[in-house]
Amino acid sequence: MKAWQHLKTINHHRHLVMKGCFAVGLYWQGLTHDLSKYSWVEFSVGAKYFQGDKIPNNAEREATGVSKAWLHHKGRNKHHLEYWIDYGLDENHTMTGMEMPVRYVVEMYCDRVAACKTYQKDQYTDRSALEYYEKGKSHYMLHEKTAALLESMLKHLAEHGEEATNDFIRREILKNK
Repeated sequence: MKAWQHLKTINHHRHLVMKGCFAVGLYWQGLTHDLSKYSWVEFSVGAKYFQGDKIPNNAEREATGVSKAWLHHKGRNKHHLEYWIDYGLDENHTMTGMEMPVRYVVEMYCDRVAACKTYQKDQYTDRSALEYYEKGKSHYMLHEKTAALLESMLKHLAEHGEEATNDFIRREILKNK
């Protein structure tokens, strides 16, 4: 039963991301978003630790000390900020967030909105994704330009709603991209 519930959750989330990506003109990214979630390493963990209101990877991490599903996922999906963490060019080669291509930042925005809708259900508002981002912002390794772009979209959503934000993203952010 958990496997079926997890599959329904993945499909629902992907459908919402697809809808968001299509609304801003990122058709290929909408179609291919999170396909790795159907791989055995990710799907089996999601089915085993499915809870319905939380991401299963955290439960795997609590149970085993590491989430192999998350390590697999973030290494294959360029819309995750963790994909873009690398050694910096400073003398200590400190780990840092690299600047993400705009289309992946937009997909990350669509992913965050869809995740909030998926897990918050009726409690979702246009402020949800911004509030969730702000709770974790202090520990993200995000390039300053990537962070500014993501925040601008999340703030626009909170202030103007989804339809106006999609229009803003199409006209102002993805123009000529």
